[in-house]
Amino acid sequence: MPGFPVLLGAALGLVLLVPPPHPGADDARLEALLASVRGGSLDVRLLGLSEQLRGIPYAHSPLGEGEGQDPDPRLRLDRVDCLTFVETVMALALSSSVEDVVHVLDSIRYRGRPDYAGRNHLMEAEWLPSNASKGMVRDVTAQLGGDGVVQDGKVIGAEAWASRTARALALPSEERRTGRFPLSVLPVDQVAARAARWPSGTLLLVVREDAPWRITRVSHLGFVVQRSGHTYLRHATRGWKDGVVDEELSHLLARHARYAWRIQGVSLWEIRDPRPAADAVSSTTR
Repeated sequence: MPGFPVLLGAALGLVLLVPPPHPGADDARLEALLASVRGGSLDVRLLGLSEQLRGIPYAHSPLGEGEGQDPDPRLRLDRVDCLTFVETVMALALSSSVEDVVHVLDSIRYRGRPDYAGRNHLMEAEWLPSNASKGMVRDVTAQLGGDGVVQDGKVIGAEAWASRTARALALPSEERRTGRFPLSVLPVDQVAARAARWPSGTLLLVVREDAPWRITRVSHLGFVVQRSGHTYLRHATRGWKDGVVDEELSHLLARHARYAWRIQGVSLWEIRDPRPAADAVSSTTR
């Protein structure tokens, strides 16, 4: 059958062109990452894993559902943005096995099953309350920020959903959250006096001034890292540099202060292990 080798070659070519389901996150790499921090406390796991992901290039919204409205992969280690970097590090730190990672990541990114409409798109209205209810994060802004902390929030109404940013989400009307969503904020002028005391591994959100036509106030996030007497934010960035870097927090806030959308302050959150203590300990000692 003279055409068979040609057809077979074409078929093999198509197979080779199909991208892997989890780019840059094959089982061997995932196992090496998990093994490198196995037995460590949660903060040690967060810092050790995030350190190993430094240098990964930046890409806007690199994760999706693997199909449908956003067919980007559900897990990848070859590209991150500021949110998916945090989510991926959390998922790795809270996983006991390679098989766990994508499922833990789904639990962080979605309120239920992994579909686009059920994704935690909005930080104040979805991501924070969803992950707080699951025991994965806890607001520690007042604890770490002291008396200057403001109990603030974000109001989302029809004007916010009419904005270009909100319309780009293309969410069905029944999935458009409305109402007032609380958020504790430490004013930006008080950060320098307090930042040195914040534990490494703390999740820091950059909070900007509110406006009724904005769908969120949180523009950026990353992990606090204390090193050699300096406070850094480990985060995924573009423009200043490209990819996951450690940037002195004072430098980052000064750089962001030049943007038209003014910074109001920061919100601070503790990453938590939602598993019962016995399960969490046993999983790290295998």
